[in-house]
Amino acid sequence: MIGLRSIQRTALIAFAWMLSGCALVADSSGPQVDIAPHTRVTLPTPAQLGYQVTASQLISAQWQDDTGKHSQQLPVQLQVKPQQVLLAGFSSWGTRILSLNYQNNTIDTQVMNGLENTLPKPEQVLFNLMITLWPRSAWEEPLNQVKWRMIDANNTRTILDNSGDTVIEIEYQSHDPFSGEIQFHNRKLKYTITIQTLNHRIQDVTQ
Repeated sequence: MIGLRSIQRTALIAFAWMLSGCALVADSSGPQVDIAPHTRVTLPTPAQLGYQVTASQLISAQWQDDTGKHSQQLPVQLQVKPQQVLLAGFSSWGTRILSLNYQNNTIDTQVMNGLENTLPKPEQVLFNLMITLWPRSAWEEPLNQVKWRMIDANNTRTILDNSGDTVIEIEYQSHDPFSGEIQFHNRKLKYTITIQTLNHRIQDVTQ
């Protein structure tokens, strides 16, 4: 007959295994991200957004490869303060599966163990949001460093590479990027992201 202690020990081992399976894998890097093969750009600072914001958003991605069409959704929580950007992504059942802290010129990330090759990199999610939400003035210097350009016109933002080719095209339903859907098209990598803000709160940086 199996003793109580043996059962308890087995249960504790199983519980520890479950916890390790759900652990978050941490990483840390500088404020540079890939925007194209062999091309990295330095992100603007959190303060360059110009205001503080807390938002719940739903990011939906669609892409096509040799195996067919694919789609993925990622609910996220975004918080921007003058010195910090916090980002968290969740599964459909509410479990946090990735997180990011951008502060003091450092990006600290965590991704659920086992999902590193399935989920988008947190810093790429951050780049997509920052290239969409931060003003053009914040991006001028970083893009100039790699000889890229940004053009804003008629609720559309276009990012051109050093050859003048369109890499990213972003379409806004409203002048307020937190109102209405945003369509983000990466023409080079052939994927589309839809960003829908479910709720948000904006504060002046002095508050």
